[in-house]
Amino acid sequence: MIYTMRKIVDIDEQLVPKLKLIAAIESSSVKKVMEDAISWYLEHKQKEQINAMSLEQKEDLGLLLLMQQANATITISEEELFKS
Repeated sequence: MIYTMRKIVDIDEQLVPKLKLIAAIESSSVKKVMEDAISWYLEHKQKEQINAMSLEQKEDLGLLLLMQQANATITISEEELFKS
């Protein structure tokens, strides 16, 4: 799922020429270079956070992710739950 967010961001004036140079070398746009950089940074930070977690925290996160994927419209009765 792709979300669109339009926001004016102040960028250090020293970064703009570097962004333009990278975009020119990669035959890309400054916007695409910035998007790629932000995506890389977010993935990097996420990996750092996961690596810093204890085994129990990782298990909890895995369970949370599984629960988010579950179909919340399917339900069973309490009797069925405890019968199995």
